Amino acid sequence: MTLDLIIRDARLSDGAAPVDIGLAQGRIATIGAGLASDAPTLDAQGGLAFRGFADSHLHLDKACILERAVNRTGDLKGALAAVTAAKRDFTTEDVYARGARVLEQAIGQGTTLIRTQVEIDPVIGLAGFEAVRQLKRDYSWALDLQICVFPQEGLLNYPGTEELLRAALAEGADLLGGCPYTDTDPEGQIALLFEMARAFGVDLDLHLDFDLDTSWRHLDEVARQTIAFGIQGRVAIGHVTKLSMLPPAALAQSVALLQEAGIALTVLPATDLFITGRGHDHAVPRGVAPAHRFHAAGVCCTVATNNVLNPFTPYGDCSLPRMANLFANVAQLGSIEELTACFEMVSSAPFRLLGVSDRIEVGGPADLVLLPCESRASAVAEIRRPVWGLRGGRMTFEAPAPRILRP
Repeated sequence: MTLDLIIRDARLSDGAAPVDIGLAQGRIATIGAGLASDAPTLDAQGGLAFRGFADSHLHLDKACILERAVNRTGDLKGALAAVTAAKRDFTTEDVYARGARVLEQAIGQGTTLIRTQVEIDPVIGLAGFEAVRQLKRDYSWALDLQICVFPQEGLLNYPGTEELLRAALAEGADLLGGCPYTDTDPEGQIALLFEMARAFGVDLDLHLDFDLDTSWRHLDEVARQTIAFGIQGRVAIGHVTKLSMLPPAALAQSVALLQEAGIALTVLPATDLFITGRGHDHAVPRGVAPAHRFHAAGVCCTVATNNVLNPFTPYGDCSLPRMANLFANVAQLGSIEELTACFEMVSSAPFRLLGVSDRIEVGGPADLVLLPCESRASAVAEIRRPVWGLRGGRMTFEAPAPRILRP
């Protein structure tokens, strides 16, 4: 067998002995110990090789706009108002440039799969969608990008939005999103979104229940519609910050509801921490849904970036280990098992949500990322940065570990 490259001494799972991985023609040709070949080699030094991180919820179209959009109040209303004003000046070229900046950060952090949320309405039209669609093509050498189009500022209350969403879906958007809490008729929006998803044969990913008032929520209606339409396993919900305020019995009921409806939960800790609880001057609630409780019950749960350098989240470097570490801190998770679960929520779980296999096996694509550690838990605990990545057997980035220079 003629190999193009051999990766020496890489671990494929926690505690496993290092193995060699032989690559040929962009695929994994063989896996074993002490592979004999004259092919070039890449020393993994006992590090952890995996398929890379997956970001299940990232807004490329409104990233990196801090200099032109200020959240005057710090809360959700202030963030929405700031982006609404800034969006009037968005162009396809502008969205593309800012999106490319974020994608290149993500690639360098070992992310190989992203679901991006793209706003569609009569103000921005399809300009953002067209920019992100081009980004999907131009960066396919390094990662896969799913495009979720959604109405950030309402649907039924915003004439012309439905037609634009349908146009984006007809032109190749991968799935449909929603934001019921910004609509004058939230349940009407939910009903229309489910009808549109069925018409176009796409999955749904909804921004949901983004506040701390537990006296009402849209989760129950989304679950009801999911079951009624028979699309269990094809609906995801993001934020759902109300879940952070539920006592144990009510939380257990919500876990059971998501289990029954087959709905995935995405938690966005950086944004949820920054936005929620602004009305409290002491004992400020965290506002981060306890994804680990749902994960432990078998619900597909992911932790994601959401926003980068904008009024919703005025920071970010696209590091998913950092985001998993942030969630672990907020949820007060510290055991090996808990930290491993946090790693899964930025890797295998979002891969599953986005319908992509993360298996490393003979015959599979030579898409690999190397972490300089031996376990998934330590990657989260130490916020380990990947040192290199491959796609189709080609190097996509390098970030060598610091070299200590002793006197």
